[in-house]
Amino acid sequence: MVPIKVSLVKNILHANERISVQNKEFFDEKRILVINMMSAPGAGKTTLIEHTIKALDGEVNIGVIEGDIQSTYDAEKIAATGAQVVQINTGGACHLDGNMIRETFSQLDFDAMDLLIVENVGNLVCPAEFNVGEDFKVMLLSVPEGDDKPMKYPLMFHESSALLINKIDLLPYVTCSIDKIRADSLKINPNLKIFEISGKTEAGLDAWYAWLKQKIEDKK
Repeated sequence: MVPIKVSLVKNILHANERISVQNKEFFDEKRILVINMMSAPGAGKTTLIEHTIKALDGEVNIGVIEGDIQSTYDAEKIAATGAQVVQINTGGACHLDGNMIRETFSQLDFDAMDLLIVENVGNLVCPAEFNVGEDFKVMLLSVPEGDDKPMKYPLMFHESSALLINKIDLLPYVTCSIDKIRADSLKINPNLKIFEISGKTEAGLDAWYAWLKQKIEDKK
């Protein structure tokens, strides 16, 4: 039974990779930068996306694909900013995959878009294993989660191009070492770009916006 299970997993990953490559070819043709945003539940992905849309309004046209197991709560928040948004409810699946993203294509105007943000399902394991056609994976880690996460969930940090350490305004109230997060993350991925931010106070977000705008320019 073990070889059958291994073969099944390999087939699923292979099929997803094929569709993800097709997605990326489409996004490249449209010259749209695509980021796959990942984190544990409650780390602050939606708030960060809201801030990003508002801060770059008039400079960058942003679309969002929201992934959740159930509900349209986050998509409604994004829609209130005026940005294009589509909700994917996975019905129990712990991640988005290439085919789910492909199925949203008819619902978005990609010709009016510079940046597509895919907000993945809150999970520190599965989303890192499945490409969706993105240029970069971006991870959020909130300080209340603790500084042990890079060593407990290394694949997430290894696969990401940028790490945003969020909720730094809570550092006086929790036991968490930013230096340890940095050191451990860079051991796993020496090329990781790290930002220290607060979604509440908006501290550190200017550096994030500048990085994003440069990546969008590079894609154009």
